[in-house]
Amino acid sequence: MKLVLVRHGESVWNLENKFTGWTDVDLSENGVKEAHDAGNKLKEANIHFDIYYTSVLVRAVHTLEIIESILKLNVPIIKNWRLNERHYGALQGLNKSETAEKYGDEQVKLWRRSYDVCPPKLTKDDERYPGNDLKYKDLSTEELPLSESLEDTCKRTVPYYEEVIKKSLKKGENVLVVAHGNSLRSIRKHIDNISDDDIAGLEIPTGKPFVYEFDDDMNIIDSYYL
Repeated sequence: MKLVLVRHGESVWNLENKFTGWTDVDLSENGVKEAHDAGNKLKEANIHFDIYYTSVLVRAVHTLEIIESILKLNVPIIKNWRLNERHYGALQGLNKSETAEKYGDEQVKLWRRSYDVCPPKLTKDDERYPGNDLKYKDLSTEELPLSESLEDTCKRTVPYYEEVIKKSLKKGENVLVVAHGNSLRSIRKHIDNISDDDIAGLEIPTGKPFVYEFDDDMNIIDSYYL
């Protein structure tokens, strides 16, 4: 079985060097091109997917739609908020360079790359609070983040991988997951058993398909970028 992970193409806020998190921004022009490139690489690899998983954020959904327009497999698409990007709290919408000038490079690096440190939290009366978005109307207050560390992100993505995505793989299905830098980092941390310290060094590039090949017992046979 094959599990392919693709981070969405460059978003307009990636381009503007802003903290994005759960802010629902679309792909940049280059991001659209990256999504097409990903689709073409997957077509050349001749992987027949049986199911797609993605987040509920438009930059991931749009990337998957472009990939599917190339593959034309017409398979089920499952969208779930647990595959959303890490929530960057009160940093969302701020320019990363300007934030580093204000708080210092080390503090921003800690917020961005440490495993268990959260960025400053939103308050529930902030317009950026996800409870104001109808996409999350069915989530409980406990499920709606005010900010997340990578550890917090793992706590929602890893159970979703184990309880939902892995079931598809165990049925012998090939699976494509189109999501985000930190939700994919958390899944790869889990699959590859990467330590809390070493995960800081794992970069997930936009629009580059990463493939896991598993045997029938879910042991990794191979893993590589297309």
